[in-house]
Amino acid sequence: MTTSFFKTALVLGLLSAIGPFAIDMYLPALPSIGQSLGASMSAVQASLMAFFISLGIGQIIYGPVSDMVGRKAPLYFGMVLFAVGSVGCALAPDIHTLVILRFIQGLGASAGMVIPRAVVRDLHTGHDAARIMSLLMLVFSVSPILAPLAGSLLIETIGWRSVFWAVTVAAVLGLILIATSLPETRPTEERLGSSFGSALGGYWLLLRDKHFLGLVFIGAFGISSFFAYLANSSFVMIDHYGLTPRQYSIAFAANAASFIGMSQLTGRLTGRFGLAPVVKVAVSCYAAIMLVLLAVNLLGVDRLDVMLGLLFVGFGFLGLVIPTTAVLALDEHGPIAGTASALMGTLQFVTGAVIMAVTGLFVDGSARPMLAGIAFSAAVAFVLSWVTLRHIKGIRKAAA
Repeated sequence: MTTSFFKTALVLGLLSAIGPFAIDMYLPALPSIGQSLGASMSAVQASLMAFFISLGIGQIIYGPVSDMVGRKAPLYFGMVLFAVGSVGCALAPDIHTLVILRFIQGLGASAGMVIPRAVVRDLHTGHDAARIMSLLMLVFSVSPILAPLAGSLLIETIGWRSVFWAVTVAAVLGLILIATSLPETRPTEERLGSSFGSALGGYWLLLRDKHFLGLVFIGAFGISSFFAYLANSSFVMIDHYGLTPRQYSIAFAANAASFIGMSQLTGRLTGRFGLAPVVKVAVSCYAAIMLVLLAVNLLGVDRLDVMLGLLFVGFGFLGLVIPTTAVLALDEHGPIAGTASALMGTLQFVTGAVIMAVTGLFVDGSARPMLAGIAFSAAVAFVLSWVTLRHIKGIRKAAA
């Protein structure tokens, strides 16, 4: 792989990580935000849910726009909006204002979620796309390792508002990267046929593509299981198991490291066995482990070490699912890669927000509702993978 290959993955990964960075730094602060603003657990979780919903809504707009005007201009707009929302969050006087500003912040962050995937499809397909997507995931996944640790240090030393000043700085760095290190990958001649009308036509085409939707929702329920973990893990580990914010950050980072490590095997495994077989095996193992974890908890084994161990193994398999399903879903939709990436992101984040909301209805202070949400999502992803990919023996090194 050339230096430019790695440079592209690095830049796209950093831009993609800015939104998740605003989530992962924020997680250790959730209990202290509730205490500071006099808000309930559900109200604080609403600020997280608002961010996820706006991430989904924003992507469905940015994708077609990036097909029409190019990839860079929407990225500039998104980073500026994200920075404005971040400053507002840092100054929010109450939980209701914070929820609204988190929604605005998410609208900006969604540009960094959808457009890098379209850039990958502009440049590569098949096995090469899987390789660069796995490298992008490596950079992207630095966020869930470092962000909670950085967030917990800031919270303990300065307070939770400092988290939002830190992500404002990240947005400024993102603007610098776009200006200096990211070329325009959507040439003018390729934009000529793109319009809002063609975007609607593209969405209609994609919504009738059962294979595309199947792949999108495999990834959606895989991601949703992690979202259920994101929304509840800080309360479960800090309030239920008694961890400090820093200890929680270390536990969270360990699971992220598992996800990262396994995602880096994507290129090697898909090159040898094919994309579809890797998806089916990885989803099967992930679902089995999460169902075992739920069963163990239902049988009365409420131990932190058991939960963390099984989550560590399970999230490793999830690291093989997310990049491969994204590559498979976008592979046949190059001319409308931005639109396809947008619809994929929107459906996945809206699905995640729904799973988070439903899981939140059953919160009782224990780990059980969180584990049930994770296991349910993993089981649905398993069923979808075998229905969607049952006729595919393998997609190996396509267009490599």
